[in-house]
Amino acid sequence: MERPSWDEYFMRIAFLIAERSTCLRRKVGAVVVKDKRILSTGYNGAPSGIQHCDKTECIREKLKIPTGERHELCKGLHGEQNAIIQAAKMGVVINKASIYITNFPCFICSKQIINAGIKEVIYANPYNDKLSQNILKEAKIKIRKFSIE
Repeated sequence: MERPSWDEYFMRIAFLIAERSTCLRRKVGAVVVKDKRILSTGYNGAPSGIQHCDKTECIREKLKIPTGERHELCKGLHGEQNAIIQAAKMGVVINKASIYITNFPCFICSKQIINAGIKEVIYANPYNDKLSQNILKEAKIKIRKFSIE
């Protein structure tokens, strides 16, 4: 029996977490890890107590907003945001941790990743956001692409 690498293990978990997403456009999962231990997880969807888009409608679809633009016009939180918020809510320190994400983070999430003290981003799928790529590099956050085969 061959065991998965740590990268594969955590990335598979990120994809499993993404299955909880209620976003109609893209399902994203995130896992915050330190010393090979899971500290926090998150998936994209509406805030607690708010109806999810799969029950109402997607504001972005209704307004025909292209992907990667006008993130503020979405009632959902991104997977990375939810993972960072859940850690804060539970009093879990994520400074110097790594985050495994099914998709490369957007600019807004990248700013939060930087300020949360996360030192490394491991992602599976690309997301074309040059601002995000630039700010992560400027902050000296390690970025790695890891695909599950």
